[in-house]
Amino acid sequence: MTVLQEATTTEEAELAPAAPVDTRGRVAELRDIKEQAGDGPSARATEAQHAKGKLTARERIGLLLDEGSFNEVEPLRRHRATGFGLEAKKPYTDGVVTGWGTVHGRTVFVYAHDFRIFGGALGEAHAQKIHKIMDMALAAGAPLVSLNDGAGARIQEGVTALAGYGGIFQRNTRASGVIPQISVMLGPCAGGAAYSPALTDFVFMVRETSQMFITGPDVVKAVTGEQISQNGLGGADVHAEISGVAHFAYDDEQGCLEEVRFLLSLLPQNNRETPPAVPTDDPVDRRCEALLDLVPADGNRPYDMRKVIEEIVDDAQFMEVHERWATNVICALARLDGQVVGLIANQPQSLAGVLDIEASEKSARFVQMCDAFNIPLVTLLDVPGFLPGVDQEHGGIIRHGAKLLYAYCNATVPRIQLILRKAYGGAYIVMDSRSVGADLSYAWPTNEIAVMGAEGAANVIFRRQIADADDPEAMRKRMVQEYKDELMHPYYAAERGLVDDVIDPAETRAVLISSLAMLRTKHADLPSRKHGNPPM
Repeated sequence: MTVLQEATTTEEAELAPAAPVDTRGRVAELRDIKEQAGDGPSARATEAQHAKGKLTARERIGLLLDEGSFNEVEPLRRHRATGFGLEAKKPYTDGVVTGWGTVHGRTVFVYAHDFRIFGGALGEAHAQKIHKIMDMALAAGAPLVSLNDGAGARIQEGVTALAGYGGIFQRNTRASGVIPQISVMLGPCAGGAAYSPALTDFVFMVRETSQMFITGPDVVKAVTGEQISQNGLGGADVHAEISGVAHFAYDDEQGCLEEVRFLLSLLPQNNRETPPAVPTDDPVDRRCEALLDLVPADGNRPYDMRKVIEEIVDDAQFMEVHERWATNVICALARLDGQVVGLIANQPQSLAGVLDIEASEKSARFVQMCDAFNIPLVTLLDVPGFLPGVDQEHGGIIRHGAKLLYAYCNATVPRIQLILRKAYGGAYIVMDSRSVGADLSYAWPTNEIAVMGAEGAANVIFRRQIADADDPEAMRKRMVQEYKDELMHPYYAAERGLVDDVIDPAETRAVLISSLAMLRTKHADLPSRKHGNPPM
């Protein structure tokens, strides 16, 4: 038996290709191995990925990063798991491509799940590669972009896969507010895997091909009896319009990744830097005459606040965040004189621009993001108050409204408030009034700042006089006008120092740019503390 074994071993050695014996041979061998790692498991697997309308991990990285800038980390990594046939299948990369490159010349770290390998499922080696690139991004102080297309934890590896997710969540949290973190959903993302994107600053999704949910349609049907498709449960439109989990949704991967590149151009590398400024041909002193006609003086008439923003910002260009969720408030990134600003604005076309639970949450998170990354805030007010109703009160409008209040009060970046028309009640205070720390407050001559609308105020204050009058309706109208003349004229707040100036709407752009330039060197410290305890 021993002789036979020796003979067999000798025969195999003779048939096997000879190992390289010089450096050139070793380099050729390395080149072959790296080519194999780069190509992926097989041409058939690549065709299957393309047949689903999806790109491969490396194709996605090629679209995200500047051409030729990608530097891969651990391309030859393989798992060391055994059992369930894993020992016979050890592909290079272990199903995730990690590394760094540049976007518009600035360093960005990236990891991309390769669905062709184990369905992009996360195992021990896979997780360790992600942990490493996340640690590198934090140490280097550069943004991290994850291109997600994975089937969750690798079941064959058991609890080690789950522990891998825990390490990702911990690093997401540690990097929060330190470096920008962007999650791009390009395939299914189920179970615990959905929590990492939820911990990041921005979530992009692609329609039809990406989904996010904690429990899939099969589990939902088994537990509740409800039957629903994957897209109906957690598709891009669901999360962009209903849940608010996704900040952006696009029709294809190419358009999605191009918008990720644009977003990165508006963000700093980390919390110690300011966003990159760019030269602009849009004049600083450009008058915005269209604003005089665009916003009706009648506070009951709606208009599109987006058109106001287009008039004010550089080249009418801005990037709206959560465009289709909580549409009664607009949150957007734009530039004024080439400098990035964050805009929060009521939208009179949707629910008259009132603040409700979702609008408060949306605005609060945006304010926090801008403050974390040194982006000045400009708040445009036309708000009749908070949305009344049993659903809102029982849903915790007090708690959710307090999130926005807390975010503004905690923000140390330059903050400017501009009141276009209505600014009533608590909503006026919450939306960055001077009393909660706005550096400057401006108003148009169409402004109405009050505890509530004149009609409601008159009905409360002059209730008896109206009831006792011979002509109650005539008396009510007279009292409404008296209240307006006394407490709601355009200069009432300015006379009391609560508004710094009442300005010509056409001069809005010039005034904002001049004010932001003055505030660029603002420095404000918060009290020493471990962290605050914001409302949840």
